[in-house]
Amino acid sequence: MTIKENYNNVEDYSSLYRSVGWEPISLENAKIALLNSVYSVSIYDGDEAIGFGRIIGDSIRFLYVCDIMVRPEYQGQGVGRTIMESIIRKIDEIKAIEPRVTTYLGAVSGKEGFYKKFGFKTRKEDGTGEGMVLH
Repeated sequence: MTIKENYNNVEDYSSLYRSVGWEPISLENAKIALLNSVYSVSIYDGDEAIGFGRIIGDSIRFLYVCDIMVRPEYQGQGVGRTIMESIIRKIDEIKAIEPRVTTYLGAVSGKEGFYKKFGFKTRKEDGTGEGMVLH
């Protein structure tokens, strides 16, 4: 396994999206999205992208963890943990500059327990109200 930070390969990103059953956006829009990431981490097995995750936001006060993806055949093998450990390290670097940074995450239904292992709480558990979304 090879870990690559801020290596934003649009084709690999789109391939991972499809592999986890999400509908990818156009390659042009994916490139824009990736270029606007605060941080990203890609995991490779040889030349094949097997995992990815990123942080978006204003880089100092509000962050959002998104696009956590692991190819189905690699799930349960520590790839997601490796992605999240890299993301948490980056968040900790930002916390050293701005301790009041707030980090959000929208977990896929049923995956909340995975993120709780890294200290995330539901907004309800944290007493900050319900999360909301606009599509």
